Amino acid sequence: MKARATKLVRGAGILMLLLLISEPLRAQAAVALAGTITNQSGAAVPNAKISVKNVSTGQSTETQADAAGLYSFPNLLPGDYEVSASAEGFPTMVTKVTLTPEAQQRMNFTLRAVLSLGDLGFSSTQTQGSAQDQARLDKRSHMLKIHQRLGLIDTAPLVATVIAGAGAGGKQTSTSDRYLHLALGSVTGDLYFLSAYYAIRAPRIAGTQARGPIRLHKALAWIHGPGMILTPILGAMAFDQKSEGERVHGIAKAHGAVAIVTAGAYGAAILSVSFKW
Repeated sequence: MKARATKLVRGAGILMLLLLISEPLRAQAAVALAGTITNQSGAAVPNAKISVKNVSTGQSTETQADAAGLYSFPNLLPGDYEVSASAEGFPTMVTKVTLTPEAQQRMNFTLRAVLSLGDLGFSSTQTQGSAQDQARLDKRSHMLKIHQRLGLIDTAPLVATVIAGAGAGGKQTSTSDRYLHLALGSVTGDLYFLSAYYAIRAPRIAGTQARGPIRLHKALAWIHGPGMILTPILGAMAFDQKSEGERVHGIAKAHGAVAIVTAGAYGAAILSVSFKW
């Protein structure tokens, strides 16, 4: 009887020892992931939904940010995860993270708002009109988006033209340097005027007023628009003078300066509508 009691006591002691050992191991294995959800201006996005998916197991866990945009997953296993954050008015943002056995890891999200008709200068009442008005709004929105995309694409040949211009106007220039500069300038001009066509031909909506960055964007067009016309004219004059073995002279000498001012105004116009004010 005494031996049996001794075995029970010994077994209980071993069990307690195993529990004491396994508890720190479980605590060490747990990983906490936390962070904040904000918008582009840095303000908190309350009630945003955040979910984590273990890539290995496929298991998902979801939580919701509080009023301050804070979220937390206190008990996750180390490994690779897909973390997604979403909120009303924002597209879902997905990223990957590897959680290691540390006390806590942080991952902050900055959600970017979806481009809306309000960003293009339309009031809420204008988006709720008749079917005909809505069709005009849809067409205007579609054409302005094409204008925006072509404008962004045009920055590549524009920058390349400015860079190639340094070689086309120097003393050691070759015919190929001038023709490369001419070709890049032609591509830049074609894309620019195609982009401008979509902006000019987009249907006008009565009562629409340009605001904030849109007003600046339109104001800068009065600089880069004439510049895009004048630059190739001066460039053609300089091209002919160089091809005849002459030094660039007269108003053709202003080609480089006009091109730089035009490129600067064009870049500023793109940046003016690329960020929320």
